[in-house]
Amino acid sequence: MRLISRYFIKEMILPFIFSLLMITFLLFINFLLRAIDRFLGKGIDVLTILEYLFLNLAWIIALSVPMAVLLATLMAFGRLSEDNEINAMRASGISFSTIIRAPLMFGITIAFLLVFFNNYVLPEMNFKARLLSGDIYKKRPGMNIEPGVFIDDLPSYSMIIGGKIDDLMIDVRIFSKGKQKEQTSIHAKSGRLNTLSDAFLLTLYDGEIHEIENDDFSNYRRIIFETHKIVIPASDLLLNRRDSSKRTDREMTIPMIVNKVNDYKTKLDLVHRRLAGSFYKTIGDSILPKSIEDGLLIITKAQNIISVDSTISINEKNKKERKLRNLERQLKNEFGLIATYLKGKNKYTVEAHKKFSIPFACILFVLLGAPLGVMAKRGGFAVSTSLSFGFFLIYYVLLIGGEELADRNQVSPEIGMWAPNIVLFIIASYLTVYTIRERAPISILYSFISKKSKS
Repeated sequence: MRLISRYFIKEMILPFIFSLLMITFLLFINFLLRAIDRFLGKGIDVLTILEYLFLNLAWIIALSVPMAVLLATLMAFGRLSEDNEINAMRASGISFSTIIRAPLMFGITIAFLLVFFNNYVLPEMNFKARLLSGDIYKKRPGMNIEPGVFIDDLPSYSMIIGGKIDDLMIDVRIFSKGKQKEQTSIHAKSGRLNTLSDAFLLTLYDGEIHEIENDDFSNYRRIIFETHKIVIPASDLLLNRRDSSKRTDREMTIPMIVNKVNDYKTKLDLVHRRLAGSFYKTIGDSILPKSIEDGLLIITKAQNIISVDSTISINEKNKKERKLRNLERQLKNEFGLIATYLKGKNKYTVEAHKKFSIPFACILFVLLGAPLGVMAKRGGFAVSTSLSFGFFLIYYVLLIGGEELADRNQVSPEIGMWAPNIVLFIIASYLTVYTIRERAPISILYSFISKKSKS
């Protein structure tokens, strides 16, 4: 049995490495084509570009590993089935459940490694990639000028433009900033931004310069120009590496996420206690309504009771009604906070479950790929790729949909992140059981695979 296990592991390692490299390459090229405009015209050194691309490899690898496991399983079992090695093993008394044991151990190993990668390597690389991306974006803010957007990143100046035709800026307005002896405002009909070896050159056409001294407002100057040039030293816009402790959900490890979720739980408990206390002070009962509608219903009942109560004076009645109105406003504000806190809590909880649900899919993809490969009876790349891409696309769509629903508080994070795995487990278990029984589970699926194999 050990010999068979080593044989299957050997059969899966090479297809897995090949699949991982191919899928990672395709995803990386797609990312590079979308990100290349961030580097063009910004004079960024090659090492910085390579660092940015390397840091973004993390999320690409995390996405490509499960698909590589499925593709490798399909290729390995398809080739073994094509060469009748699976049939030979079965004829020798080795059941399919025994055959699949070693590939399952391979999938479990990959899953554990991916859990470690998702929890420690991926968050750190995502964090550094985001910081570096922001620094690259801000390196030459003039290249990112958009019409109607106020630019405040230029040293000593703020600028806004009315329009843009290719590289020609229209209706350029520039204002001085910081503590200076005089305030300066410049208005030009058009302008261009060019780069020099050690500086940026802002050339303005057909405009006016207005200057006024801060100490003596009577000293005012107006200068009309046809061409005016402003030189901005490049040293002021060199790439600055930021160091920030603030992280997004995809840049956190499990301990960080747990601390963040506990913070939200503390905030929710505080809001609940505050709301219950307000109901107790106003109505006399520390009721915690489950929703705004329940709270408004309780307040309405209290208002009706006060309105028909003839034992209290008009002033006291007005005072109680005013307190109920204040309670109604507080109810709406507090439930607004509760919705915000729940959304934040769910977002981080979703990310925590995702770090485990995606690696666990590696195990399920082995259970799915093995019977599919046996039925396909082909270890060809085309058949394996088409099947793996189709199933992985279904899984990924379910995963994205579950994440979106969980972020919107429509389903729990557990359901949102593990429902795709449950669907995958049902399909994989169905195919595995019928493969063990040596029967075709679905005639339509079998005929589809046969046609793919013949083509």
